[in-house]
Amino acid sequence: MANMGLFSGTKSSKPLTMSVKSLTVKFRIPYYTHWGQSLLVCGSEPVLGSWDVKKGFLLSPVHQDDELIWSGSIAVPIGFSCEYSYYVVDDRKNLLRWEMGKKRKLLLHETIKDGEVVELHDLWQTGGDALPFRSAFKNVIFRRSFSLDIERSDGLIQNKLEQEDSVLVRFKICIPNIEEDASVYVIGSTSMLGQWKLQNGLKLSYAGESVWEADCVIQRGDFPIKYKYCKSGKTGNISLETGANRNLNVDFSNNQPRYIFLSDGMMREMPWRGAGVAVPMFSVRSEADLGVGEFLDLKLLVDWAVESGFHLVQLLPINDTSVNRMWWDSYPYSSLSVFALHPLYLRVQALSEKMPEDIKKEIEKAKVQLDKKDVDYEATLATKLAIARKVFNQEKDLILNSSAFQNFFSENEDWLKPYAAFCFLRDFFDTSDHSQWGRFSHYSKDKLAKLISEDSLHYDIIRFHYYVQFHLHIQLSEAAEYARKKGVVLKGDLPIGVDRNSVDTWVYPNLFRMNTSTGAPPDYFDKNGQNWGFPTYNWEEMSKDNYAWWRARLTQMSKYFTAYRIDHILGFFRIWELPEHAMTGLIGKFRPSIPLSQEELEREGIWDFDRLTRPYIRLEHLQEKFGSSWTYIAANFLSEFQKGRYEFTEDCNTEKKIAAKLKTCAEKSMLLDSEDKTRRDLFDLIQNIVLIRDPEDSKKFYPRFNLEDTSSFMDLDDHSKNVLKRLYYDYYFHRQENLWRENALKTLPALLNSSDMMACGEDLGLIPSCVHPVMEELGLIGLRIQRMPSEPGLEFGIPSQYNYMTVCAPSCHDCSTLRAWWEEDEERRRRFFKNVVGSDALPPSQCLPDITHFILRQHVESPSMWAIFPLQDLLALKEDYTTRPATEETINDPTNPRHYWRYRVHVTLESLQKDKELKTTVKDLVCASGRSCPPGGQEVASNTRDKQQVASSQEKNPISKPLSGVPQKGTVAVV
Repeated sequence: MANMGLFSGTKSSKPLTMSVKSLTVKFRIPYYTHWGQSLLVCGSEPVLGSWDVKKGFLLSPVHQDDELIWSGSIAVPIGFSCEYSYYVVDDRKNLLRWEMGKKRKLLLHETIKDGEVVELHDLWQTGGDALPFRSAFKNVIFRRSFSLDIERSDGLIQNKLEQEDSVLVRFKICIPNIEEDASVYVIGSTSMLGQWKLQNGLKLSYAGESVWEADCVIQRGDFPIKYKYCKSGKTGNISLETGANRNLNVDFSNNQPRYIFLSDGMMREMPWRGAGVAVPMFSVRSEADLGVGEFLDLKLLVDWAVESGFHLVQLLPINDTSVNRMWWDSYPYSSLSVFALHPLYLRVQALSEKMPEDIKKEIEKAKVQLDKKDVDYEATLATKLAIARKVFNQEKDLILNSSAFQNFFSENEDWLKPYAAFCFLRDFFDTSDHSQWGRFSHYSKDKLAKLISEDSLHYDIIRFHYYVQFHLHIQLSEAAEYARKKGVVLKGDLPIGVDRNSVDTWVYPNLFRMNTSTGAPPDYFDKNGQNWGFPTYNWEEMSKDNYAWWRARLTQMSKYFTAYRIDHILGFFRIWELPEHAMTGLIGKFRPSIPLSQEELEREGIWDFDRLTRPYIRLEHLQEKFGSSWTYIAANFLSEFQKGRYEFTEDCNTEKKIAAKLKTCAEKSMLLDSEDKTRRDLFDLIQNIVLIRDPEDSKKFYPRFNLEDTSSFMDLDDHSKNVLKRLYYDYYFHRQENLWRENALKTLPALLNSSDMMACGEDLGLIPSCVHPVMEELGLIGLRIQRMPSEPGLEFGIPSQYNYMTVCAPSCHDCSTLRAWWEEDEERRRRFFKNVVGSDALPPSQCLPDITHFILRQHVESPSMWAIFPLQDLLALKEDYTTRPATEETINDPTNPRHYWRYRVHVTLESLQKDKELKTTVKDLVCASGRSCPPGGQEVASNTRDKQQVASSQEKNPISKPLSGVPQKGTVAVV
């Protein structure tokens, strides 16, 4: 209502009214919430909060049959349009979660009359719904060689409502994977939908972005209706969506809707499933490489994968790790730069089309010298860099002045300049520890500009690092594009940490807490109690620019990969953090976590905090551990502060100080026992505490991991023991769940939304209960290794019972291969044969090809979206490739922090490509399981090996029995 006199300047005893034409939009969505939670709509227009969730439009719940329906109505003007999404909030409108996928679009055509009601029937969009639009599917697997013409635009009303008792229903379905010239229909129980006959059904038109739509006027008396969507191919084949019929009912009691817009999500089809091969880049062997796999070798690997029926090739991290400039850098998860590629994977022959003859001869000589059983990390890297420098000296101006290099440089200079400067300073100061670099210890843009300026004496050294990164980019880009065109997903690996002496910690020190961290508490540590020493992320600081460092990192990865594995996804929920002075993992805490407060402990009768937080060292402990040499230990490391009670002296009151002093003692031959044993015993003493006092707040405490194992705990009174046991269990298994969930929902979406790559999460080990619901919500694909089941009480996982949103595999790079696992434990082998194979027979001591075939078949027949096999496990399908000792095929030994990552496949890719028997065996496995094969691998499987197995007696060969692995109903499907 408006008083027109206010505008005319005249007085009016009767205010005039203006009626604005409007319609009613009613939102309706089924969604189950927890107590205290509500659903709201937030969108681009003020009436929906202008993307401010606090101002969003709250919906109201009502139970209908077995569903909880959230709904609400708003008035909008004629021709209204907006974008919107649904959000879950608490009673104060604090954001709890939001739906994934693209923003919804609403466009109301101007022919919809004043006063009409438009009802929107939506479905909550999960992370799984967004998967088909990730580049792995959109640009690779579902990549079309044809284009679809848009036949209608959103908002177009094709039919008129001429009768009062009719309703216009807009059917809308998303179909990411469709063949050329296919048609989409909706058929159903009413005559307007063909009464279930396709020829009379309602044909949908393409509206863009994989969406098909059609409007249909349905009479009031035809409701409720049942319907389904279907596809009709050009060859006449008809594909009707799976599952129960869809239902549509309308409440005609009052204010009935005249328009119903259905957003029916994805067309329900059999879940898409694929298979892949996993191999580290350094492990690949080809006839062209120099002692290590190279990026251009990926083209050969892709060819082999396609002909073996694989849609995916998975690598370990490929970033530069040359922190120490020695073989320690073979560890691929400790990057020097999260943006730079590793020079190790450079093909030097491809650096120039006019390679001088002397350099060609040098390359051929190096190829022979470096063609060893395993990677010689130091020699290989040194040789490649030396050759690259010679080529650079001859062609630097030609390459660096080219438009291709200039484009690369302009797109990457933000990380490329600091990286090149870091490499120069590392070599100049002979250390990557930037705290030792004098005035360059603290990074600044001004210092960087001077360091890399054209006037500097070392400018060519800086430019050489640009040059190497440029060629690495060119070579990997060529391989990545080749994989895309062949229908193969190239999957990278995102390490959870960075090296503490890295470009990233130098340039962005505020993003890291320079203590140390690991992914897990010390039950996952190696036998020596060592930790990996990554700095902890400062998530609070990272959030200030909306995680720009992470977004840049993922954007860089997406230039080459269409999928990635998040290493130790638990790190995005919480990390196990250690003080900088720690050398083992016991005296740590979770970050973030809710500590025990002094007030809380005092309420429980715990008050002697000095006793609980100081190392508990009694005379008898010293005598028990060190025997007759206890007096030497006490005199050099400890002081007696009470009768029979000791404490460490100031110069050795941390693990690092103890190690340093022991080294001095050992050099002077002052130790009776070995240095290692003495260090372990002293570490046991300094770790003999019950509570860890928070260094930032003296009134907060953390229970020491496995505190019940300490003599400090054992000597407490029963009341204190019971209280501390209960609080320990609460800290580690209960009180953090909601905090960790909220932390992951802040950090992980920043990763997922920064690129369109498909994301998988490594979720092995002791997983808090909050993890899998969050992964499901965000559309993250989990990992299942048969020998590491997540279900309690199981020794071996059951692939036929895996969830669809998983990657399944018999082994991975962090454990022994399938063949080595089979051969290393006779009793376990018998249990597997009995419980998994179902045979009481004595299993063979060697992992024969039939055993391998059975286990691989279990995995390809599982419901998992992906079955990805280490190349070593695939080679075990043929005896010819099992001559190498199985133990030599292990990529990593997690118990050894100084493991040398140097495994090379003992057969070249060229030889594998010629082996038609192995390719046929693998492809038969994949195709017979119903998994998708890339173009060229889709023919019907010959099942040669299966026929051979069936021909033999099941009593003689118990592993020939059929397996169950049908995808279960109710899973989220990529179609």
